[in-house]
Amino acid sequence: MARDEQLRQRWDELVGFLSNRFADGEELDLDGIIYLVGVQELGQLHRRFRKDDKVNLMHIAICRLLEPFGYYEFDYIDEEGWPHYKMLEQLPPLKAGEQSVLMKEAIVHYFLEKEVIL
Repeated sequence: MARDEQLRQRWDELVGFLSNRFADGEELDLDGIIYLVGVQELGQLHRRFRKDDKVNLMHIAICRLLEPFGYYEFDYIDEEGWPHYKMLEQLPPLKAGEQSVLMKEAIVHYFLEKEVIL
């Protein structure tokens, strides 16, 4: 199976699983899934978040998702339990479609690592 086809298949499986689990079957988009990763990484699952917190959660998720690709490295957890990352390498300039593919690839990798999908 071609790499792109495998990514698409795994992405569709993951979106279906997460949408059923967290959005009552309404399909989650890329930003929604990134947000869920941020909440998971913070580990404060039953907390209500302010708008600023939501932006920070997405930042945490992006750092964590791109860590295996060598762009970020975990640095420390602050006194409020928020993880912090340091940038190791600047992301190359990517077109919108390329960014989307990179993030989908990173998300699929994350959930494979967590054994949510196979």
